[in-house]
Amino acid sequence: MTQLETTQATPSPAFVAALRKALRPLVHLMLARGITYGYVAELLKSLMVEVAVKDFQLTAKETTDSRVSLLTGVHRKDVYRLRHAAPAEGDNMPAVVPLGAQLVAQWQGQAAYLDEQGQPLPLPRYVSEGGAQSFEGLVAGVNSDIRSRAVLDEWLRLGLVSLDAERRVCLNTQAFVPPEGFDDKAFYFGHNLHDHAAAAAHNLQGHEPPFMERSVHYGGLDADAIKRLSEQAQKLGMQALLAVNKTALGAIEKAQSAGQLESPGQPGQINQPNQRMTFGIYFYAAPDEPTTPSAASAPGRADETPR
Repeated sequence: MTQLETTQATPSPAFVAALRKALRPLVHLMLARGITYGYVAELLKSLMVEVAVKDFQLTAKETTDSRVSLLTGVHRKDVYRLRHAAPAEGDNMPAVVPLGAQLVAQWQGQAAYLDEQGQPLPLPRYVSEGGAQSFEGLVAGVNSDIRSRAVLDEWLRLGLVSLDAERRVCLNTQAFVPPEGFDDKAFYFGHNLHDHAAAAAHNLQGHEPPFMERSVHYGGLDADAIKRLSEQAQKLGMQALLAVNKTALGAIEKAQSAGQLESPGQPGQINQPNQRMTFGIYFYAAPDEPTTPSAASAPGRADETPR
């Protein structure tokens, strides 16, 4: 038996347990959305073929269907079928997401749109009322082909913004993701979970340098403590997200001024390769599981090293 076959046949029990735990909320969500095993099996089969072809190529050699079949355990006939299938529609990004993300980032990161406390200012609706420091000016600065009225109507519907007594547009500061609109939230669901899982997988495989991936977790807490911790995590987490957002915007503006990137709303030649980043923070609370150590024996842990 080869080393590859041994690894496939006898995975670490600890790794299997970790996979079951990581997949459980995804399975719950799929069942809640009416997705059955047959659909998931075909989805996983196609994804394994896709990853094998893309990430496990041999140097200077074409990745054959036989090799993909060996790596994945998927029958060679299915490998051929899946490799020649049309791209899945689900891989496409909803058109509204990039524009919305850019607008929120600009509004929460540009000094012109912030008050003295660093909070997003209410914006007049039109350039005729507030110039560039208006909602219309904000939208035009990101994409001049999109009418600000269309964005405003949609954002009002989703609860991303509201209008104050002076009819100014006020940003819901917690609205990184619309409270309604399943497809838009599904995009961020995939993006955020992918990058978190990719960072964890990178670290678990021992690649260097490791990505930051840390958490604080405690059991044996009452509802009042959970409420206080949730509020503290939300407050400090938002501060961290906004600070990183400002730094990223500054880096983008510097690259644009140096002619290394195209400006928002002004497509042009990109002069050098780009990298992307994701910085995320989350808070989760649930009843203690039976296997969770008691508060007296092991109340919690704060991870000290990147994993």
